[in-house]
Amino acid sequence: LKRKLKKGQILVDMSSTKQSTAIRIGTKIKKNKAHFLDAPVSGGTAGANSGTLAIMVGGEKKIFNKVKNLFRTMGTPIYVGKTGSGQVAKLANQAIVGITIGAVSEALILSKAAGANPRAVREAIKTGFAGSPILDNHGRRILENNFKPGGRCSTQLKDMKNIIETAKIYNVHLPLSEKIKKFYAQMVKNGKSNLDHSALYLLLKKLKRN
Repeated sequence: LKRKLKKGQILVDMSSTKQSTAIRIGTKIKKNKAHFLDAPVSGGTAGANSGTLAIMVGGEKKIFNKVKNLFRTMGTPIYVGKTGSGQVAKLANQAIVGITIGAVSEALILSKAAGANPRAVREAIKTGFAGSPILDNHGRRILENNFKPGGRCSTQLKDMKNIIETAKIYNVHLPLSEKIKKFYAQMVKNGKSNLDHSALYLLLKKLKRN
């Protein structure tokens, strides 16, 4: 790929990978006097179909400015910093997603166990401070027992592993992310790789209190 890129051409990588991978690719491409942007997305298949993806872009800002109108056909592009920063933003996004799926699952488990109507509880809190797209979308999936994959458990595990690996590089301790990574590893081990990541609920509701 490096040999095929010509001076001034721009390569955009919209996959989700490691910061180190983006930096390595960007460094190689720069030797050809070409340009590289790492631009992972969030929003799932619904966001892709509706053109409402969140697009997190790392690389040279002047190159981002050249192509941002192309990004706008797919969603909302935000420049987040130097090469590799797009991947860092995506990891931050996935940390919030994984942890929040866990929080939503526990909230619904508690509601049912304590005798409240979980559907009504979700409706009551989703327009308050705890409201979020995850409570709305994944909370509904959980209540409907619909775990047809959007984002798969296997993919969430990959992201959680990359989060922890990156945290170790920068000597940062992320105990919540580490716990969620272990839960998704257990989901995959139990043969649930291809279920939607909201299926974490199925694991959490089976856990016994010590």
